[in-house]
Order: sequence, then C-alpha cells, then structure tokens
Amino acid sequence: MPRARAWIDGARPRTLVAAIVPVLLGVAVVPGGVGAIDIIVRGGLAALVSLALQVAVNYANDYSDGIRGTDDERVGPRRLVASGDASPKSVRRAAFAAIGVAMVAGGALAAMTTWWLILVGAVSIVAAWGYTGGPRPYGYSGWGEVFVFVFFGLVATMGTTYVVAESWSVRSFIVGSIAGLLAVALLVVNNLRDLANDARVGKRTLAVRLGDRATRRLYVACYVVVLAIVVSAALGRPIVLISIIGLLPATRASLRVLRGATGRELIAVLGLTARAQLLVGVLLSVTVWTW
Repeated sequence: MPRARAWIDGARPRTLVAAIVPVLLGVAVVPGGVGAIDIIVRGGLAALVSLALQVAVNYANDYSDGIRGTDDERVGPRRLVASGDASPKSVRRAAFAAIGVAMVAGGALAAMTTWWLILVGAVSIVAAWGYTGGPRPYGYSGWGEVFVFVFFGLVATMGTTYVVAESWSVRSFIVGSIAGLLAVALLVVNNLRDLANDARVGKRTLAVRLGDRATRRLYVACYVVVLAIVVSAALGRPIVLISIIGLLPATRASLRVLRGATGRELIAVLGLTARAQLLVGVLLSVTVWTW
C-alpha cells in the first residue's frame, strides 16, 4: 500500500463525519444577532478542534491497539501499526501532532471567549487518549459509547454553540443529543463487526459485554431515539421533519444488522451509518437554522 494512502486510511476518513456533524448543529442553533464573521471564524476553529481530536483518537487507538496486539487479526480496514505500514512511534507522533493542532485552535477560541475552555480541552484530550491508551483504557471496559455520546455529541455541539454565541440553549442540548446518538451508532456497528476478535483478545467493549443480539438491538435503538427526538422537536417546528429523510440509509443499515450481517458485510453497513449521520446532520442543521 502506498505510504500516503496508508496514513489517510489510518485517519479513518469515514469516522470524520462524527467530528463535523456536531459542529454544524452547534452553529445551526446559534441565536440571531451573532455576526457572520464570528460564526465563520469561531465555527471554523471549532471544526478544526473537533476534526483534529477525531484524527488524534483514531491514531491513538491504532497505536494502543497495535502495541497490545489486539488488531493482529481484523475484519475491518488495515491498521497502521498492526499491518506494519508504520512504526508505533510514528503513529504515536501523528496522534500527538493532531492533539497539538487541536490545542492551538482551542487556545485561540479560549482567548476569544473564556480561558475555562482550556480545562474542557484538557479533559477532552485525556479522554481521547484514555479510550484505548494507558494502563486501564475505558474503551476496553465497555465505556466507549458513553465517551462518544458525551464528547462527540454534547460537548462538541454545545461547545460550538458557546464559542460562537458565548451562551448555551436547550436547543443545543437537543441537537447535541442527536449528534451523540448518531456517533454512538457508528461505534456500535464498528464494535459489532469486531465482536468476535475483541472477545478473543480480552477487549471487553460494550458489544462484547452485551452479546451479539443485544448489540444489534442497541444499534437500531439509537436511530429510534433519534427519530423520537426529531418528531418531538417537530411539534414546535414541523420543518424539522425533513431531516428524517437522512435516516433512509440508516433504515437499510438497520435491516441488514437485524438480519444478521457479520464480518465484512458490516463494512458496508458502516458506510451507510456514516452516510446517515452526515445526511441527518446536514438536513437538521438547515432546518433548525431559523428555529
């Protein structure tokens, strides 16, 4: 595999949707009166922080799983360390470089708003590394979905709204919950695909703890709750229902999951999951812009 392509694949481009959607939603619910320059500059910096942290998480996971040997036998895409495409040290440096980018962009946002953001950023970085890194990675104990919901849902969305408008709102919490659930669905189907190997190597993800059948139901439940939230929000703003169109790929994916798709079959489901995440995020952002 060409070296550049290996590093791009190592960043896991499909998962970067999870970094963009909460920022889009966070900007969409910014109250009126905020200047266009603030929205563009601060929203852009928030997007850079979110993307950099997502890439950092992906490289950090590649490094930590690689040195532990948990990626030696995979059904999914190649990993840099496990496949030998890159050395552990170089992947670790890449993770730190991405963290550095997030720190610089986050520092600029803190200077514009409040220095308390430095604390939020520090907690986010520790959580990102501790997912599979350190002596007791919480991703190996079934807490990965909680991390994703909190940091790539609530924190990313509400944080974006705050750095742009310097205020929070109930709407940012609502759309942040949707962003979090969509991101959780991405992780659930990823862990479902790797369930057998994770169980073999002692990686106790939530999928391993719940088992195959319950994990499949959890995946579908994420979308059911998203649908319920959107319908509830539509009671006050019917146009929000347009975002349900974005769940069409999720419907196809859910049917495949419920019918027992396994192994490489779930790679296609992962693609549909990312597509649904992006479509719902974009459509919801457009419809709540004036909500």
